[in-house]
Amino acid sequence: MSLETEILLKERKVRKFMKQNKLDAVMLTKFNNFAWFTCGGDNHVVIASDFGAVSIIITGDKKYLIANNIEAGRSSEEEIKGQGFIVKKFNWWEDAEKLKFIKEIVKEGVLGTDDGFGGYQNIDGKFSKLRFQLNGGEIKKYKWLGRKAGRAMVRVCKKIKKGYSEHKVSGLLAKELYKDGITPTVLLMAADERISKYRHPIPTDKKVEKIMMVVLCARKWGLIVSLTRLVHFGPISAELRKKHNAVVKVDSVFNLSSKPGVNIKDIFKKAQDAYKETGFASEWTLHHQGGATGYAGREYRGMANSEEVVLVNQAFAWNPSISGTKCEDTIIVRKNKIEFITPTPGWPMVEVKVGNEKVLRPDILEIKGL
Repeated sequence: MSLETEILLKERKVRKFMKQNKLDAVMLTKFNNFAWFTCGGDNHVVIASDFGAVSIIITGDKKYLIANNIEAGRSSEEEIKGQGFIVKKFNWWEDAEKLKFIKEIVKEGVLGTDDGFGGYQNIDGKFSKLRFQLNGGEIKKYKWLGRKAGRAMVRVCKKIKKGYSEHKVSGLLAKELYKDGITPTVLLMAADERISKYRHPIPTDKKVEKIMMVVLCARKWGLIVSLTRLVHFGPISAELRKKHNAVVKVDSVFNLSSKPGVNIKDIFKKAQDAYKETGFASEWTLHHQGGATGYAGREYRGMANSEEVVLVNQAFAWNPSISGTKCEDTIIVRKNKIEFITPTPGWPMVEVKVGNEKVLRPDILEIKGL
């Protein structure tokens, strides 16, 4: 799919959304919405914020970029060049001019925003659904990102040595990603007992002695992939082997059940049953299990009462965990198959059977001779 075709496709989607929701215009400021609509554009300055430094407004027949004089030049030249935006620029010390531009563009019409700016209607929850189904251009970029993230994970995990701190491993992984212009949005590291104690182990100075869990979410063009791998020094205990065999079984149930038209709550119920069948019935209560992904780390989380339905060309990142281990990759649900897009070449794999289907899932990387 060409960039021109993707731009037109998204313009039609937004204008159809406007008509369905009785809106005369839509303003987008959140990073993921800006990236989606501009086919990979970047409006961030602060990495840790969901909101960008510039906004775009889409009306029935025009598109506008609203930015202060700090951001207008770079944004128009590097992020939206050739996309037909009309640039409205104001001085950085005159923030009130942004609202003035909005009123000039929208006039007495109804404006929906993704951040509630100026007291206008917040449509973010509804609008996010436009991002769920990926087009051909997005899938091509997403698979590139998944391959790069997976290879970075392998390179770093194979470098880990006893005595490396969680902070050191985080730094090594971030360095690998930034080489390719990829931003790590989540880096969770757990050495030894921290894997069992904490489901969201932000990195510390803790040094690894026996086992390290590496959790990554990585972003480029607004798209985010997620994956988790574990490295173990010396033989894996029978207890850990039992737990990891169980978690990859649950993970396989999640992934293989993610087929077009299937209700998320039904997938979640199957995974709960798998937790129970493997002897770890309550472990799902200790952490969320992941869900749909794409332009957000999780577009929504899978729950027992979820009303969402799996769509063709929708991405998911399920992340089941059992105290001491975890399994996670990013997939795209295609018409007749699921496609894992975060492969880790050379990683040991486990074959898992679910019903009549088989799938290879990541084992724990055992480093011997230490």
